[in-house]
Amino acid sequence: MTESLKTPVGQSTGAQKLHRGLGKRHIQLIAIGGAIGTGLFMGTGKTIAVSGTSIILTYLLIGFFAFMVMRAMGELLLTKLDYRTFADFVADYLGDKASYFLGWTYWMSWIVSCIADVVVCGGYIQYWFPDSSLWLTALFILGLMCLCNFFSVQLFGETEFWFAMIKVVAIVALIIVGIGMVLVGWTSPNGVTASVRHLTEPEVFLPNGVFGFLAGFQIAIFSFTGIELVGTVTAETKEPEKILPKAINSIPIRIIIFYVLSMMCIIAVTSWAHISPEVSPFVTLFALAGLPAAAAVINFVALTSAMSSANSGLYACTRMLYGLSTEKLAHDKFGQLSVSSAVPIFGLIFSVICMASGVFLLFFIPDVMKLFTIVSTVAAIMVIYSWCMILFAYLAYRKKRPDLHKVSVYKMPLGIPMTWCTLIFFAFTVVIMIFDYDTRVALYGTPVWFVILEVFWRMRKHREKQQTRKVMVN
Repeated sequence: MTESLKTPVGQSTGAQKLHRGLGKRHIQLIAIGGAIGTGLFMGTGKTIAVSGTSIILTYLLIGFFAFMVMRAMGELLLTKLDYRTFADFVADYLGDKASYFLGWTYWMSWIVSCIADVVVCGGYIQYWFPDSSLWLTALFILGLMCLCNFFSVQLFGETEFWFAMIKVVAIVALIIVGIGMVLVGWTSPNGVTASVRHLTEPEVFLPNGVFGFLAGFQIAIFSFTGIELVGTVTAETKEPEKILPKAINSIPIRIIIFYVLSMMCIIAVTSWAHISPEVSPFVTLFALAGLPAAAAVINFVALTSAMSSANSGLYACTRMLYGLSTEKLAHDKFGQLSVSSAVPIFGLIFSVICMASGVFLLFFIPDVMKLFTIVSTVAAIMVIYSWCMILFAYLAYRKKRPDLHKVSVYKMPLGIPMTWCTLIFFAFTVVIMIFDYDTRVALYGTPVWFVILEVFWRMRKHREKQQTRKVMVN
């Protein structure tokens, strides 16, 4: 289907408006889906094996500080309902350069995340079709996600609604089954009896010491990638002043249910010693419960989880490019919307091409788990940068517009002191990535991206100066 594009005469592309087509149920499930990332299914076994029961503390810590970022973002977004994404308020309070760096870095974080997600999807599909080509399957999944985003924001919302629903049902089922097995004292074929005592054994709290505990931070942060998606759908949300606070305020209970309770059930049923870093602990728990199709069921859930993340990421990429374009920080084409569905069509196509190019990394790193670790670390670092920029914008907002803060009906708890605590915590999470080889490789390589941005920014400013001189001469 070919859709024509329009730019009204005498108006910039920024005059075109996104449609407010997302309702309350879409936003709630998008928010829930954003809190259940690919890392929960893909990396949990490895993380528990390294961190032991301290993984519960890891998720609580990172979840708490991620929630603080969302509260700061929520207060800022609701001060001006014309904000399309958080890059807009960063431009207002930190300047165009900060918005340029944030917008493009957040875009790149999702490009990288989606590469990881579609590669993982290819791996999951090989469970049923072992002879299938990994990279061709990944490209096929990417094509499906492109179609979900192509026609309308309502189609994206509906797709994400059902993807998130599948994840929620699977995790709730795991928790119910796990609690039931603990209550009846289920004994597995390997002789392990389900018990809460597995959670309190001192030797499994830090089985690999403090460094084992810290090693779990990277995949935990990647698991929370997408929690800020509610900050990119504001411009397409009906009644954002009512829906946005509810979506953000429900984050703590979602973290407790989907991360803390699921981790507790897994460890209580299987015991830490029997959790393999190579196998999803979700599969292990259902297999112990006697569900013959456990592997196939969880494989399907993990596949939909990865597809959900890729779907959301592609949406976030196109809307961020749209916002950058309307602020004159990206090409005008990225601000053009399709006539029938008001989708930033050029931003969508450009993002898909970039993601497809990244899939060919499989030719150089054929090991899916190794590629996933490296790529997810790059994504985690860029997400941390994006979160920190939101916090810096909040500090500037508190300094420059105390009047807006005073009348705000959705204030960040503890305000400035909590903002600084959160920034310090995220700085710490970046530093500890030095101690693991795979995360260290990604950490050392990420600054190249910011050098590229600086070069393009200076080229952009140079062109603007030349254009200004020509105008003055004429």
